Amino acid sequence: MTGHEYVDHKSNGRTRVKIFPRYVSIFKTAVKNDLQKGKTACKTMGPAKIELPSPKDFLQKHSKVPKLPPSDKKLEKPQRKKPPVPSRNDHPIMGIQSGKNFINTNAADVIMGVAKKPKALYVDKRTGDRHGLEYSGLIPKYINKKDYGITPQYICKRNEEVKKVQEEYDNYVQENLKRAAMKRLSDEERDSVLQGLKKNWEEVHKEFQSLSVFIDSLPKRIRKQRLEAEMKQLEHDIGVIEKHKVIYIANK
Repeated sequence: MTGHEYVDHKSNGRTRVKIFPRYVSIFKTAVKNDLQKGKTACKTMGPAKIELPSPKDFLQKHSKVPKLPPSDKKLEKPQRKKPPVPSRNDHPIMGIQSGKNFINTNAADVIMGVAKKPKALYVDKRTGDRHGLEYSGLIPKYINKKDYGITPQYICKRNEEVKKVQEEYDNYVQENLKRAAMKRLSDEERDSVLQGLKKNWEEVHKEFQSLSVFIDSLPKRIRKQRLEAEMKQLEHDIGVIEKHKVIYIANK
């Protein structure tokens, strides 16, 4: 039976069967033809219409290596750097003797020569590992220099430049303060302002804590936002005053 069957059992004992037609793709014929075309096209090694290579035309050694074009320059023979080898007819000069007494000469050189000083070493392990003493840091080498403990010239010059720039900046600030007629807060005034800001923050925070838990109306929401903004501004002002020890106020 082709298609799908749907069986519905009823309580009265009767059975009803519905048969639906099976789905068939509209591209079934085209796909079948394409499969049949590809089966007989390449049954041999390579396409059927192309001739197979001849056994005589096999791949030879270095046949695919690119060959350079012939050069017009002729290779020159390198010049000989060493003298040629003597021929068999050349004979060395014989019979030359020296009257120097090498034994006495060597003995005199040893007697008159200065004895070589042994190299300074130090042993850092019980197994006898030896190292040079000069660069070990155990000899006071650098403290014996003439310029030991003296500040280098470039650092002194740098310090002078920094000091000069700082003086120019201080003068510039003083001139601006005089022009703007700014007043510097004393330590007592700064402490009193800081204590007043902290007291205001405590009052606003106490009022904020007294708000109701449920913010269910628009006036309550507006009041909460206003108190949060005031607390944030007071915290910012307190932080600025605590951070800066010197505060100037412009005279209006």
